[in-house]
Amino acid sequence: MKKLALAAALTVVASASFAGGMAEPVMEPEIVAAATSSSAGGIIVPLLLLLVIVAAASN
Repeated sequence: MKKLALAAALTVVASASFAGGMAEPVMEPEIVAAATSSSAGGIIVPLLLLLVIVAAASN
């Protein structure tokens, strides 16, 4: 009877310790901000400003 109780106790302890199992760790993807630059924006704004100045000067 003692062996049966000991076996039952060990079974409960063993099943509780392996209940979660070995799960693969989940890694969050790293968020990387992409640096974007537009060379067209650097050209268009001064050209539009020059056009406005020329139009104002011609009046």
